[in-house]
Amino acid sequence: MDIGELFLSALEALSLNKMRTFLAALGIVIGIGAVIALISLGQSGQMSVQSSIQSLGSNLLTVIPGSQRSGGVNTGFGGATSLTYEDAKAIASSPQITTVAAVSPELQRRAQVTTGANNTNTQIIGVTPAYETVHNISLQEGNFISTDNVDSMSKVAVIGPTTASDLFGDGTDPVGQTVRINKIAFRIIGETVSKGGTGFGNQDDLIMVPLTSAQKLLFGVDYISSIAVQAKDANDMTTAQNQIGYFLLARHHLSDPTQADFSIFSQADILGAASQVTGTFTSLLSGIAAISLLVGGIGIMNIMLVTVIERTREIGLRKALGAQANLIVAQFLIESIILTFGGGVLGMILGTTLSYIIAKVISLPFTISLSSIITAFGVSAAIGIVFGWYPARKAANLSPIEALRYE
Repeated sequence: MDIGELFLSALEALSLNKMRTFLAALGIVIGIGAVIALISLGQSGQMSVQSSIQSLGSNLLTVIPGSQRSGGVNTGFGGATSLTYEDAKAIASSPQITTVAAVSPELQRRAQVTTGANNTNTQIIGVTPAYETVHNISLQEGNFISTDNVDSMSKVAVIGPTTASDLFGDGTDPVGQTVRINKIAFRIIGETVSKGGTGFGNQDDLIMVPLTSAQKLLFGVDYISSIAVQAKDANDMTTAQNQIGYFLLARHHLSDPTQADFSIFSQADILGAASQVTGTFTSLLSGIAAISLLVGGIGIMNIMLVTVIERTREIGLRKALGAQANLIVAQFLIESIILTFGGGVLGMILGTTLSYIIAKVISLPFTISLSSIITAFGVSAAIGIVFGWYPARKAANLSPIEALRYE
């Protein structure tokens, strides 16, 4: 009997009880589908995070204050008030720093914003004109905050499209409208182009005001939250980080770098950390989903063992007519592989479909990696061989005489 005949014989045997065959393969379908869907969604989430970080600006370094202790509790990085507007201006004008293209001092707080009967709680960012360049801001209408606005503490604002929609409704031009931030009226002079995104760090859900206005009028502080620095070139990132670090140490009269009251993060650091977190999360979920593959494999082994018992007389007759043990093994092993391979194909279709639907529903980019498809087929075949081997060997080892007597 050649391989073609073995294959046709296996298909015929599996078709005799279609429901049992389907239920046997169901565990593999669910397992493969879950693994592919989770890997795809993990990669989609990673792409979305990377896109969001890169949309903040290119060749970006971020200087944040260090930590401070309050009542015996360490507030963590960013909790201190050690950075000032003057620090940012000094970095921009220093002849010692040769690798910097633009410097953007920023003060970020959340506040309640109202207009008429509408209100929203959104992110307020005190900025200078450099913010537009450093963070790749584009305006769909109006103007960005100018140097004159900063110098004169103007009560003007640039609004994000999500905040504009929350306050004024869809299709309404916000430019020229007035909003009240902490009960102080600000006139909107521009609206940004949507960058997309959701959640707490949504780049469309914000209002930008002159940095001095945010400091003096809105929040009553003389410090800033961070300094965003754009390096001249991607190859200058490390040099810029070192130049800024040593400059601020000297400016803050600190001789020991371990005592620095600030930290500097590069865009690559943030991307690397985000990728590691999403990658670990994806691997964890995929590992959990892979457990169903083990359960599915055990289910197939049980079904094949039942099949061996049901076909004991047939096996005895084949062996009595001269069928070798290897042929019996091959016959049952092919049946097992067909079950798992077919389940793998259906699982691949299920996983791809699910990941596409979920990605569209939660607004993620859809992606399917070739490695996950190859893994699906490889795992399917491996499960068929591993879990089909024992029932196949049991069938091959049956005594022809005992098999023929089996009732």
